[in-house]
Amino acid sequence: MKKNRNYLFTSESVTAGHPDKVADQISDAILDAILKKDEMARVACETFVTTGLVLVGGEITTDCYVDIPSIVRKTVKDIGYTRAKFGFDGDTCAVLTTIDEQSPDIAQGVNEALESRDKKDQNTIGAGDQGLIFGFACDETENYMPMPIFYSHLLARRLHESRTNKELAYLRPDGKTQVTVEYENDKPKRIDAIVISTQHKPGVSQEKIHQDVKEQIINKVIPPHLLDDNTKYYINPTGKFEIGGPMGDSGLTGRKIIVDTYGGFAKHGGGAFSGKDPTKVDRSAAYAARHVAKNLVAAGLAKKLELQVAYAIGVAEPVSLMVDTFGTSDYDDFDILKIIRKVFDLRPQAIIENLELRRPIYKQIAAYGHFGRTDIDLPWEELNKVEEIKKYLEEIS
Repeated sequence: MKKNRNYLFTSESVTAGHPDKVADQISDAILDAILKKDEMARVACETFVTTGLVLVGGEITTDCYVDIPSIVRKTVKDIGYTRAKFGFDGDTCAVLTTIDEQSPDIAQGVNEALESRDKKDQNTIGAGDQGLIFGFACDETENYMPMPIFYSHLLARRLHESRTNKELAYLRPDGKTQVTVEYENDKPKRIDAIVISTQHKPGVSQEKIHQDVKEQIINKVIPPHLLDDNTKYYINPTGKFEIGGPMGDSGLTGRKIIVDTYGGFAKHGGGAFSGKDPTKVDRSAAYAARHVAKNLVAAGLAKKLELQVAYAIGVAEPVSLMVDTFGTSDYDDFDILKIIRKVFDLRPQAIIENLELRRPIYKQIAAYGHFGRTDIDLPWEELNKVEEIKKYLEEIS
């Protein structure tokens, strides 16, 4: 007999000015610039930022030229680091680059999949690496995301908006949010705690920051029915937060992979997204798996669903698929996997083509999450397979 589960679950997000997110956005801005000129480019671009310095490295194979230092400086300034007194700004920071081509040992498996070499499939590429990825969806929110990460992202975006539109002009780019949701019988009931740490101009009192963040950030984002007299608020709990961004801490591409995905609510295969072209299944297959999970939940197959997909380098077909509905489905896992195989093609080339991934669309998702976005249209968020799934469900019912 299944026990009722009552618990607290917490997820965090960060603003675009967080040093790790600065690095992610630089890597994806470089990727976008290259894909705009050469959609077949191979890109694995990593960025490191610290006080006064941006270091860009990696493997890039392309016939085009992009001005990496100019892209770096523009990205940094667009984020909001425009003044030297912030300890880091787009005009004065040093930009160093160290770029090589993709290893030919890797390239041979991507260019021609094992299936193509075996004459089983003459028109496919292989996975750019071995690895396992997860896709997830649930019915807790309108965009099929877990509630803790959903509201953490909204709070972080609201911090950014209130700074850029001058509502709270004393805010600076760096910031973090965190939301704890109380679950009763595995269903979200209320928000138990909210943590917001936001960089600010020197001299602003903590009392003013507390009041403004409560009124202009939290109350504008969180529905009142989720808050009560017992909800706890921690706003800049260490006190002042004047030193932030790359001056306050170093940043590195791919260090916020849980923020990028499901806030820890679902498993993560370990691979980062930013700076990678879509032949890297760490990125493209994670988007495809989200597309699968979201459409299955939207079709009513389960209230919560997690899909694992695993690949071997140079091989197109996944080496394994696994699905978990956490006891929320009336259908057998074997039948669900049969539907997935009939409706979705999870080979890398098919994923790239079906989700139109050889486009410069990546910088816009390098902050505030790669999934469940309501502010931009993303092909892996489309509910375009629901009716086909329902048709197969009727056959097995």
